[in-house]
Amino acid sequence: MLVPDHVMTRLMLPRLEQLSGYSWLLDGFPRTLAQALALNNLYQLDLVISLNIPYETLRERLSDRWIHPPSGRVYNMGFNQPRVQGKDDITGEPLIQHDDDKPEALMARLRHYKDVAKPVIDLYKSQGILHSFSGTETDRIWPYINSLLSTKMHPQPLDACQSRTP
Repeated sequence: MLVPDHVMTRLMLPRLEQLSGYSWLLDGFPRTLAQALALNNLYQLDLVISLNIPYETLRERLSDRWIHPPSGRVYNMGFNQPRVQGKDDITGEPLIQHDDDKPEALMARLRHYKDVAKPVIDLYKSQGILHSFSGTETDRIWPYINSLLSTKMHPQPLDACQSRTP
């Protein structure tokens, strides 16, 4: 289940208020129409990016994901394997796979996400700010996203952004 809308908006919107005057990039928020509407009530967004990745690609990547819980380090058996199978590179402690990342749960999770995300996508499409990218390889998609972002985001000194981070 997703974190309730009122909790997410209470967490996110005050933080964004602190960043007024700066460019920011959100990943994973808003996820629902209620969150999107709350965000729209306070801010006019420049652009929204939607990545259209085939279910099979997502299933492969996520079902290959293993995590070291104490540190949050993430490994992927397809492209970022630990040096020793099933063990964290730094501590040697065991890696785990979240139940949500197992193939049987993952497909249900992805279907639910698609249903929840569709109204959000439709909202931003109707506002003319949605930019969709499709593919299976980051190296092929990223140059297009980077180009789009570089035309919309205004460069800021790195230390100015860091000093505002809690």
